[in-house]
Amino acid sequence: MKKKTIVPLTVFLVGICLLGLFTYNINSQIQNNQRTLALMNAKTYGQQIEDDLENGVGITNSLEQVLINSDGQIHDFSKIAKYMMTSSIHSVQLAPNGVVSEIYPDKGNEAGKIDLLNDSNRSEISNYAKKYHTTIIQGPFELKQGGSGIAVRNPVYLEDENGQEYFWGFTIVVIRVPKVFEDSTNALSKFRYTYRLSKQESPWNKKYKEVYASTDKMIQPESYDFIVGQEKWKLEVMPKDGWNHTKEVSLVLVCGMIIVLLLTILTKVLLLLDERRIELKELAHKDGLTKLYNRYGFDELADKMISKNPQAHYVAAMLDVDDFKIVNDMYGHAYGDRALISLAKSMQEFFPTTALLGRNGGDEFCILLPNEYKELLIEFTKLPKTFTYHGQIYSFCISLGYAEYPDNASERSQLMRCADAALYEVKLHGKNGCMAYKEGFQYGVRKQLGFVLNDISENLPGAFMIYKADKSDDEIFYANKEFLDMAGYENLDALFKGTNKSFRNLIREDQQELVETSIWHQIESGSSDDYIHYSLRKADGTYILVLDQGRIVESEHFGRVFYVLFMDCQAMQEHYGTKFDEKDA
Repeated sequence: MKKKTIVPLTVFLVGICLLGLFTYNINSQIQNNQRTLALMNAKTYGQQIEDDLENGVGITNSLEQVLINSDGQIHDFSKIAKYMMTSSIHSVQLAPNGVVSEIYPDKGNEAGKIDLLNDSNRSEISNYAKKYHTTIIQGPFELKQGGSGIAVRNPVYLEDENGQEYFWGFTIVVIRVPKVFEDSTNALSKFRYTYRLSKQESPWNKKYKEVYASTDKMIQPESYDFIVGQEKWKLEVMPKDGWNHTKEVSLVLVCGMIIVLLLTILTKVLLLLDERRIELKELAHKDGLTKLYNRYGFDELADKMISKNPQAHYVAAMLDVDDFKIVNDMYGHAYGDRALISLAKSMQEFFPTTALLGRNGGDEFCILLPNEYKELLIEFTKLPKTFTYHGQIYSFCISLGYAEYPDNASERSQLMRCADAALYEVKLHGKNGCMAYKEGFQYGVRKQLGFVLNDISENLPGAFMIYKADKSDDEIFYANKEFLDMAGYENLDALFKGTNKSFRNLIREDQQELVETSIWHQIESGSSDDYIHYSLRKADGTYILVLDQGRIVESEHFGRVFYVLFMDCQAMQEHYGTKFDEKDA
């Protein structure tokens, strides 16, 4: 996979892992904070409930003191009990010898006058309190008047005249549930807590019994334990919404996911920008057609290559395609480009990876390689080079000149000029060869050759054409500017389009067969030249009388072709007095 895919994917996966870990820590922290707060509330309101229950126990203790101080007699019980009553007290009772005989308020509580030590529902716990001299709390139980209550029974022991302790009975308070601790439970509800208050069923039974609760379901609640009398109590609390804060965690996840996605996208964009930067840098240094280094890139890297190891020996070579203009003119620039691409590919495949390869422009290429590989230059020059045109393979040749560093030059630019001078010595000696630079080669040769190659064709004082010497396929390959002007065509493409690239279509229709017969008769009679005059059709449909002088030659690239010069008969008559009769054409 590409870097631009792997790195963003890694960022995404790492981001998801970190987000999961962060969310887990956040959730854990929230739960820890919740539990700490829940425990504080359980303790606070548990202590408040403990105080409320102790108030009930305190009433029984107060009655006990009254009994002790009055030798086991309480006068005006109703008055004393009335003073002790609060909204959470259901009744105050006295049970001498364990039998309830006094109840305040008496009305409605008559059924409460029972023998506690022998009653089936109360005897066991009452006898336990008597035996162990301990206050016990029993309940909750249903009250006859409605609601629930718990009974606080305090065993009272007095001394007889002999100082012997004896069991007097019980002082009792029945407390309304949950009235006694409604302030605490209301506060818990207000703070959005669910709760459950439980107590041991009895001092000898460790199992807890629910006294009052806001819900039946508690999940890992926080609790506060306390003791009233000889029994353990427990207040459990938990948030109404539970310990898992889904909304908060979901918000963290959504925000975190957005951040992870943004980071992933940002990473992708940065990698694409970096890739684009590299591409632009490469474009600045590479030739778009051949993918070799361009002139700028080659020069920069060649300087670095030499300066990195200036004591080493290098060879610089310049090469170009022989007669490349003809390739372009005959086959078109698209196929000329194919020839250049083929040449560049063969260079990359032939030379070692230590070689620096470049294209100066046009059909000119350059090479810089370690000196020990210079023998490869001759071998590469001889290597067959081809390109395809309409399914057929065509060959082309190159010329190559090279110079050595530091023997021929002490710096890169001078070295390349020496190689360039060697290249054009090859051109002057017939092309298709390889030559090393020698003292005395002239740098100005390029100008002379440039004049020969460009100006002869374009400025020849006569109209000139090349076409295929084939009776059934007389394809036009090239025409110079003088001919285009004579025939009235704007450029070579316009000529190709107007004639369908056929020489025959330049001849007036009624003369075509006669002209072609005459041309081939002259050639087949053993002559390499032919002479004929006829009416040449111009681009606008008019005709001009011309003298056609052609020569048939064998071309290395195209087989048999006609090289033809055209002369305007009217112009010749004006200048030389030679008269041509169109009827004779």
